[in-house]
Amino acid sequence: GDTIEIHGARIRLNGIDAPESGQLCQDPRGTAWRCGQQASLALSDRIGREVVSCQQTDTDRYGRMVADCFAGRENLNRWMVREGWAVAYRQYSTAYVAAEDHARTGQRGIWQGRFDMPWDWRAARRSGQKAAPPMQRLQQLAGQNWSCSPRRTCSQIGSCAEARWYLQPLGRQA
Repeated sequence: GDTIEIHGARIRLNGIDAPESGQLCQDPRGTAWRCGQQASLALSDRIGREVVSCQQTDTDRYGRMVADCFAGRENLNRWMVREGWAVAYRQYSTAYVAAEDHARTGQRGIWQGRFDMPWDWRAARRSGQKAAPPMQRLQQLAGQNWSCSPRRTCSQIGSCAEARWYLQPLGRQA
């Protein structure tokens, strides 16, 4: 969902992170679905038979080109985030934060239910652990009588500062 291949070259889409191919998400009813596979299919369907052009921004630690890619005039990186198939990868770029906000408020793609941020899912997998259920850490800190409304999951809280803001009235610290 965040890597494409053009003429045998693997290209990582800059500034976004999509669920991994083996990653599952939960729909609003709590039913698991293959969001990683769906993200990849969405990107493939969006590209279709269009010519893709990419502007390299970096090379990652795996030797892949990191780039902003376009199908026609549409920025595919932004499209993936705006449609809810990827999140803004703030560690590398803030260019797609507004697109993520649009997807989150519209409950598009992975934002329709619960999911682990792709980097958290990968880290848990590397450590041999299952990723913690969404909001578990905040529930532990805040107890049961708390509300982060309108936020429903940790992935909807955009920063540590925002988490602290929600916890402050409870006398807790993140």
